Amino acid sequence: MSPRSVAFSLLLALAAAPLASANDAGMPISAQIPAGAPDLLQRLHAQAPRLDAKVLGLALDAAGCAAESGRVAPARRLAVIDYSKPSTEPRLWVFDLRDARLLYAEHVAHGRRSGENFATAFSNQDSSHQTSLGLFATAETYVGGNGYSLRMDGLEPGINDRARDRAIVMHGAPYVDPVMAQRQGRLGRSLGCPAVRPAVAQQVIDTLKDGQLLFAYYPDQQWLANSTFFRCRAGLASRAGAARPAGGR
Repeated sequence: MSPRSVAFSLLLALAAAPLASANDAGMPISAQIPAGAPDLLQRLHAQAPRLDAKVLGLALDAAGCAAESGRVAPARRLAVIDYSKPSTEPRLWVFDLRDARLLYAEHVAHGRRSGENFATAFSNQDSSHQTSLGLFATAETYVGGNGYSLRMDGLEPGINDRARDRAIVMHGAPYVDPVMAQRQGRLGRSLGCPAVRPAVAQQVIDTLKDGQLLFAYYPDQQWLANSTFFRCRAGLASRAGAARPAGGR
């Protein structure tokens, strides 16, 4: 199956799922998993039950919207980070969308000025040492001060679009140590990068490099209400309905 066919299948799966009601901020939520035949959301969530289905649904919405709008090429893999979870728990999941398969569930660090065990503050500003939210496209790898690293380009103006200038990259770091985190009450923190365990850094980076997607979530109401990547769903549903033959299933 071609990458474009994968993206189209993803968009149809999202459009076919029933729309949930919006919350107070007007945010579309695709977390209600429909009964009947499993769709992509249901299949992925079954493999990652500790990832909130609401967050996974938003990540799929954003990925589908980015591809439909032409902002990025269709991606095969999607990483989801839920920064509402404590750093002492796994909160990074990497999925293969084509095979509907979970590849990794890992701990991930947040910026030192984003918070202690819980990240509560986010920024797009240089030298803030805070994590950024939103949808990112992954890019090239390089070897730098933190070893093998993955550059990322933020796709949301004012939210994460300075990621490359800020050198917000994925890399391995010894302070991402789950055992030590349990002893001290939190992971070590980065300067804003989504750092992972050194033991898995190269594998995770190689899985995500060169045009895949990463979605970083926190229940920030302003971002959720205004991100353009949560506004495609109604249009996708109407187009998918129009594309179905009369009387078809």
